[in-house]
Amino acid sequence: MSEIEETADDPANAVDPKLLELLVCPFTKTRLVYDAQARELISKAAGLAFPIRNGVPLMIEDAARKLNDDDFRRL
Repeated sequence: MSEIEETADDPANAVDPKLLELLVCPFTKTRLVYDAQARELISKAAGLAFPIRNGVPLMIEDAARKLNDDDFRRL
């Protein structure tokens, strides 16, 4: 996992790398980590993972999942 990583193989789910550089966590205003395999944007500061669906990051709390201890170890 890297802060800006190549997008997933499926072009329909691809996220523009320039967009990823601009996005920040809507709650903490900190940088996000892009997990291409899980198709999520991770906010370490907020402890949340925001899903990416059809190439669109869903940056709302209702769509996010809380990170668990295993997630933090992988980061």
